[in-house]
Amino acid sequence: MSGLMLNIICDPSQGGKSDKSKGNYKHERFLGRRRFLERKGFLKDKLINKQNEKNNKRKRKKQRHTQSNGEYQSKPAAIFPQFTTTLPDKTNEPSCSTQTLCQKPTSSVSSTGCTSQGKQTHSVAPGTVGPLKYLAMDCEMVGTGPKGSISELARCSIVSYNGDVIYDKFIKPINIVTDFRTRWSGIRKQDLRNATPFNQAQKEIVKIMTGKVVVGHAIQNDFKALKYFHPACQTRDTSRIPLLNQKAGLPQHEVVSLKRLTKALFNKDIQTGKGGHSSVEDAKATMELYKVVEEEWERTLVFKSVC
Repeated sequence: MSGLMLNIICDPSQGGKSDKSKGNYKHERFLGRRRFLERKGFLKDKLINKQNEKNNKRKRKKQRHTQSNGEYQSKPAAIFPQFTTTLPDKTNEPSCSTQTLCQKPTSSVSSTGCTSQGKQTHSVAPGTVGPLKYLAMDCEMVGTGPKGSISELARCSIVSYNGDVIYDKFIKPINIVTDFRTRWSGIRKQDLRNATPFNQAQKEIVKIMTGKVVVGHAIQNDFKALKYFHPACQTRDTSRIPLLNQKAGLPQHEVVSLKRLTKALFNKDIQTGKGGHSSVEDAKATMELYKVVEEEWERTLVFKSVC
C-alpha cells in the first residue's frame, strides 16, 4: 500500500472543456441562431429600425451643428401670415375710411378669423376676401311666454352705409305673442298676421349680414333675438364706443341710449310719440352716429386686435 501513487493530469485539452472553449461555443451558437433568424426575416425590421435611429441621430447632430453656427432654418411646410395693404375702393364701396378683411370658412356661416384693414399695413390671414360693406341693423321685439317675459323678434330693418333700406320685414315669432309692447316696439297684432316666419327671416337676414361689418346700438340684444352670433371683428356697437360719448359730452364709459346720443350730436329727435319706435329710423340714426367716429374708432381697432 505504501508503494501506490496517484498521477492526476489536469490538461484542459483532455477530459473536458475550459472556460474559453465554453465561451467560443456559446458565441458560435449565438451567431448560428442569428443567421437562422436573418434567413427567416425575423431580424429584418429590427435592423431597419436600428439603421433609421442611426440616421436620425446623424441628422440631429448636423442640425445642432448648423444652429450653433448661427444658421437657423425654417421648418418645411411652415405657413407664415401674408402682409397686405388694401385701400377702400370709393367707386364701388361706401365712402368709409377703413375696411375689414375676414377669412371665410366653408363649413360655417359666420367667420371668426378676421383682421381690420385700413390705411395702415397689417397682417391678414391667407384666403381672404375683398373689402366688405358696412350695414346698420335694428330690431324690434315683442313678448311671449308668461306676462310677455320672453323677447322674440317681430321686425328687422337693415340699411346700407348711405342709409338706403336693404331689408325691412315684420317677422312672426315662434311662440304666441302675449305682449306686443307697442309703446316701444311699434308692433301691432295686424302687423304679424301675414308676417314672414322666423326661420325664413333668419336665413334671409344672416345671408345679408354674412361677410359684412354690422353696426347697431346695443346690437347684442338684436343678435340674441335673431338667435345668431356675428363675428366680433365685424361688429360695431355704438353703445360701447367711448369716443362717441366723448364727442357728445357724456361720460365715456356710460351706456347711453340711441335717442340721447342722436339728440346730443345731431340735435335731432327720434323715437317720439306713442306709436312706438321705427326700426328703419333707428338703424339710420345708428349708422350716422358711427360715421362721426368711424375713422378714429377703426384706427384704434387696428391696434387692439379685435379678433
